[in-house]
Amino acid sequence: MINPLEINCDSLQMTDEQFFQLCQDNRDLRFERNSNGDILIMPPTGGETSNRNIEISYQVQAWSRQSKLGIAFDSSAGFTLPNKADRSPDASWIPLEKWNNLTPQQRQKFLPLCPDFVIELRSPSDSLKTLQNKMKEYLENGTKLGWLINPKAKQVEIYRQGKEVEILDNPTTLSGEDLLPDFVLDLELIW
Repeated sequence: MINPLEINCDSLQMTDEQFFQLCQDNRDLRFERNSNGDILIMPPTGGETSNRNIEISYQVQAWSRQSKLGIAFDSSAGFTLPNKADRSPDASWIPLEKWNNLTPQQRQKFLPLCPDFVIELRSPSDSLKTLQNKMKEYLENGTKLGWLINPKAKQVEIYRQGKEVEILDNPTTLSGEDLLPDFVLDLELIW
């Protein structure tokens, strides 16, 4: 297991613009930044995880395109959360109204908002506790629905605003509930 490399940046106060530029200058690396300003360099995933992730992103995008209710994003999108963390969920979605409220300049950089819907897919290099904390961070910053998918355990943790985490063992589908009407994620292709 290769863990993310965390760089303590206490002595380096990087602006949002500088962090964005660092990411642009090093496109072969995948960065996130926690709310303390520390930089996390994420290891690349293996082929199996990458294939699962593209399947998830494809299903979210297909629903989003058909419903026309919002905009879907893959794992390369960056979001600057209200707590100042910069995160890149494996798949995410925001309502069209949020997208339309962004300026053209904001759309070109890390989006200054928290997605309403996020999916994190656990890869062999991911610590479950770290991902669970990330999901809680999304909720604290405005996410309404989040799914933490753990293929190895065939388990899904569902995170909702104001509710306890729900854990499902070996589900075949997940419902987008009221937030993503008529969206059903087929997990048969993920397991």
